[in-house]
Amino acid sequence: MSTPQVVVHRDKELMAQAAAARLITKVVDAQAARGTACVVLTGGRNGNALLAALASSPARDAVDWAHLDLWWGDERFEPDGDPERNVTQARAELLDAVPVDPSRVHAMPASDGPYADADEAAEVYAAELAAAAGPEDRLRVPAFDVLMLGVGPDTHVASLFPEHPAVRESERTVVGVHGAPKPPPTRISLTLPAIRAAREVWLLAAGEDKASAVALALSSPGELQAPASGAYGRSRTLWLLDRSAAAKLPPQLYPPASS
Repeated sequence: MSTPQVVVHRDKELMAQAAAARLITKVVDAQAARGTACVVLTGGRNGNALLAALASSPARDAVDWAHLDLWWGDERFEPDGDPERNVTQARAELLDAVPVDPSRVHAMPASDGPYADADEAAEVYAAELAAAAGPEDRLRVPAFDVLMLGVGPDTHVASLFPEHPAVRESERTVVGVHGAPKPPPTRISLTLPAIRAAREVWLLAAGEDKASAVALALSSPGELQAPASGAYGRSRTLWLLDRSAAAKLPPQLYPPASS
């Protein structure tokens, strides 16, 4: 378990640009070391803003897109191409503009695919993760270089909601989520054990509507009450915030130099 580090940016636009630059550097370093990199994407307004900033960055060409594996932390169990699906939004913001290898874009199954329900689809995605894991990797998932998560106003991450059964999962890496309090109610999500297998976990939050959630999660209330507090990486946990989202944090949690 790594101690959370908090970085606060002036506004959400700067946060997205800085996070995109940070991600490019991390991917390039991983590819230089091993020839490949592995990243878990997130949706939502902050995740999509990061992808848009990455698409417009002149530095994006430093990434060897053909040797980058992309996974998702969660997905809405909706038909393929549905505008609410995270993968649909990621394609629009970034993936259609860069030379990714389609075989290395690991989208979660859609509701109009061959799998009858979200539980079966979750098992299939868990098997895909396990097949990509190396013998040294933890918990039958690849060693993600970076796993990104948006933080909801209720402190949910991925599709793990406070007090919901999925947040209690301790063995499976992927679960079907039913009756989610945020529509649509049926989803697929990585579990906290799978999230914690990542080398680095980045939690993104911007806007005053996230301030209470950020303050609660960083006060260590426990993952059942605040799932975001249970999301951390093996070597690093980064909270990337704008000033509005950080407004209720005690100043000692982040350095005055945060921009």
